[in-house]
Amino acid sequence: MKIVIIGAGEVGYHIAKALYQNNDVVIIDQNEEACERADELDVHVIHGNGANVSILQDVLEGAGLLVAVTGSDEVNIVACMASKLIVKDKDKLKTVARVSNPDYIDKPVAKRPQIGIDTMVCPELSLASEVAQILAIPSAIDAEYFADGKVEMMEFVIPEEHSLVNKQMQELHLANCCIVSALFRDAEVIIPHGDDIIKGNDHIVVIGKAAAMKDVRRLFGEKSGKRSKVMIIGGGVVGFYLAKLVAKSEFELKIIESDKERSAVIAEELPGVLILNGDGTDINLLKEEGVSEMDVVISVTNSDEKNLLCSLLAKQLGVKKVIARSDRSDYVSLFEMVGVDSAVSPRQATVNEVLKMTLGQGIESVITLEGEKAEVIEYTASKKSKIVGIPLKKVKFPQGSIVSMVVHKGNTVVPRGEYIIEEGDRVVVFVLQSAIEEVEKFFK
Repeated sequence: MKIVIIGAGEVGYHIAKALYQNNDVVIIDQNEEACERADELDVHVIHGNGANVSILQDVLEGAGLLVAVTGSDEVNIVACMASKLIVKDKDKLKTVARVSNPDYIDKPVAKRPQIGIDTMVCPELSLASEVAQILAIPSAIDAEYFADGKVEMMEFVIPEEHSLVNKQMQELHLANCCIVSALFRDAEVIIPHGDDIIKGNDHIVVIGKAAAMKDVRRLFGEKSGKRSKVMIIGGGVVGFYLAKLVAKSEFELKIIESDKERSAVIAEELPGVLILNGDGTDINLLKEEGVSEMDVVISVTNSDEKNLLCSLLAKQLGVKKVIARSDRSDYVSLFEMVGVDSAVSPRQATVNEVLKMTLGQGIESVITLEGEKAEVIEYTASKKSKIVGIPLKKVKFPQGSIVSMVVHKGNTVVPRGEYIIEEGDRVVVFVLQSAIEEVEKFFK
């Protein structure tokens, strides 16, 4: 597929990096340094304004997807609208716009075909929604949902003192409708077997039927009935939207915001939440506000460095779980390496939406894990899918992948070797980057 990407910043660069090997990618940016960085990839780089009609006319011939991800909402919107007007067959060209202004979008992902934008993505709202999902499950550091909520994926960290340390995977005794799909150990990603030993600080990914995951959460140390205390540092778009999402839940919530006017606006919008005007790196303020008694501290300011500092301060003062926003992708693994429990990136939501539109037919959702080393992909099996109609044990699925869950006519099952996937089944696959291309062939 020919793909035109407008904007070679963090988001645009990573979309190009994920797609250039199997697609014809053109990337446009006005910034010379960004163009030089993109030039390292095997892509066609154009130095110029991506909303310029003459440039668009030159590059859109034969294109199947246009992705506008500059730092300007207006440029992204205009580029998508202009592209639809330029091409002869509007249905053949799909457009994606990254938009951050709440005046334009009020949910993480929206469809705006009437103005020429097939998919509008707000990375900040997507990030807030992701963190809200993690907060809803106190024992987990990541949580995702598939098949309209029928399947859940959770990532847990095993503390050094946990009773599961040095036990075999098979001793977890999970319900039949749950499966351990992956084990993250240091920089290694492992698809585990029953005799693999669990070690302290391992990250375990469990995928299962939504109704059964409460028992899994208890297994990994979650206590029911306890009201969590949460502190959010940063009251910008992410912090404010996150607070709105969780304010009505069973949380004791505090927000620290450095801007006085912004603090007043948030206080007016969220009357039941304690808003503190101050600096999240002020150790005296943190102590005065009882940060050591918090269950979770989330730092989502617009500065990666400040988010890291706030998180490490909170951890040092005794907070059990800290979550930090990182706009720079190369910081995510660094944050987690030095003690942040979960580093979350707003760019990933946009990347995932674009991947969903380019990976082929039948893809319902894509979740990227462990710094893009692995993905969880939800497919809908079609009549032509090579995986349909034969027992799974006879399917030569590539090494580095596993069919984790299948939703068949509303029923959620962990498929064993004798299981036969049928047309219309929703299939959730855990797959390492090295095997994605091979896995796709089974669902085409």
